[in-house]
Amino acid sequence: MSSCMQKEKPGIVLLVTLVLLVVLSVLMFNLTTRMSAQRHRDKYIIDYQAARYACDSAVKYALATLNDMNTPILIERPNEPDFSDLFMLDDQQYEEFLAAWVEFDEERLSSENERDVDRESDSPDFSDLDPNDVNSLKDINSTDYFDSFGDSNEPNAFGVRGPYGPPWPFITKPVEFEIGTAKVRIEIEDENAKYPIGWAVMDDKKVQREALAGLETFCEWMDFNDVQIDSLKDQLKLVSEIKTFKVEFKNKSQITRQPVTTPTTSSSSSRTSRSRIRPPRMRTVRKTITAAEQIAQQSSDFSKLCHSSLIDRELLARPIIISETRQESALKYMGMWATRKVNINTAPRHVLEAAFIFGGDADQIAEEIIQQRRMKPFADIEELRRELFRYSVAIEKCEKYITTVSSVFTIKVTATVGVAEATAVIGIAKEGQKARRIAVISG
Repeated sequence: MSSCMQKEKPGIVLLVTLVLLVVLSVLMFNLTTRMSAQRHRDKYIIDYQAARYACDSAVKYALATLNDMNTPILIERPNEPDFSDLFMLDDQQYEEFLAAWVEFDEERLSSENERDVDRESDSPDFSDLDPNDVNSLKDINSTDYFDSFGDSNEPNAFGVRGPYGPPWPFITKPVEFEIGTAKVRIEIEDENAKYPIGWAVMDDKKVQREALAGLETFCEWMDFNDVQIDSLKDQLKLVSEIKTFKVEFKNKSQITRQPVTTPTTSSSSSRTSRSRIRPPRMRTVRKTITAAEQIAQQSSDFSKLCHSSLIDRELLARPIIISETRQESALKYMGMWATRKVNINTAPRHVLEAAFIFGGDADQIAEEIIQQRRMKPFADIEELRRELFRYSVAIEKCEKYITTVSSVFTIKVTATVGVAEATAVIGIAKEGQKARRIAVISG
């Protein structure tokens, strides 16, 4: 009996040892995992602080240089595709769209070269060319010869330029630089090129039906279903209960009462201390609140409301096209900074249609604008009325909702350190030579 127990002892010891090893291994694994997670959290906090510092520094720089911001210059794109319908194209359709324009561009260049050869064959002039200088023989893809949106020898170089040159809605090429260990990117977007969400909560009852129809048109272009459209309407109704949106402003007078300050002397103060203190005398003051001040206040209020929890931004940010190279969503095309007018030179098709729904013939007017602005941007609304004379009545009805020069922009600053990212968006309104800050939204 004792001999059997002695034989079983090594097995029990081995089993206990294995159990202890497993327990120790699990404990070590849990400890290592927790320590690793803690290190990652500490590293993320440090990286985020660095990213936040870089973002705040870039925002201070942007705010300090607002008044140096020049009016963006529109470009002519007569032989290039328009950006208006890119939002509804997936990757395959986008590539086919570009390929069709590449073929069209090459055919145009071929016919232009043939005409040039026929025109110059009688008396060729090579006086400006130096046979020993290869730089004098310019490449056929040089923009000195034609306006192109890419290099025909490099299909991947093709892209659709926006109204200012960079892809829509940028007005300048995004700038990237480093602050310490942080990589900073600054993007400036044209907010007048987007659909003003404030139109859906305007205080003018005469155009409420058209305004809601414009919202529905925009949402249908963005592939919203009826439930999503109704949800957005309910959210905007909550916003309207706080504040309604105005498109036109006039100077108004406001009457306030202010206390009259009278100089006090030692004798009068001693008498006052012995007698009952009387309330100060009041006077009526009439103050004029300018239209610019009212616009500024509305812009500030609505930008905060539209970026609050009242609006479901996740719904608006839902991708409408599954693409690896482009990000398309309703939020990209929706003005959340209290813009009152749409720039007909920079707005895509669905935004134009939503703007001209106030006057009728929206789809026809949008198509005419898209075709003509590629040749030359419209200088003013009068030129639009002359060029589209048959739609002059509809244009007149929409005149207070459209413009040809943008005045509201956003500056988006993104700073990244490792996996940590800090962002800030600055809304600005340009008034002549001065730029006014609307609000700063940090994330």
